[in-house]
Amino acid sequence: MIVIEVKKESANESNLSIIKRFSRRVQSSGVIRQLKSKRYAARPKSDFKRKRETLKRIGRRAEIEYLRKLGKLPDVQHQKPH
Repeated sequence: MIVIEVKKESANESNLSIIKRFSRRVQSSGVIRQLKSKRYAARPKSDFKRKRETLKRIGRRAEIEYLRKLGKLPDVQHQKPH
């Protein structure tokens, strides 16, 4: 945790200038950037969900391969882009 502290430099310094100085320090410290990056970070998927998706993908591939062997799907060869 980063602690940013701003104190009044002189007796006649206005509150607005203190707020501006504080804002500049916060910007330069990178606190806001860190918070924004954490705000939209996705949580890692649970083991159960990853396994379920993997099994689903394996099942789809097996089904496609089965249909190809029956001749119901054409053999498609993917070309690499140049």
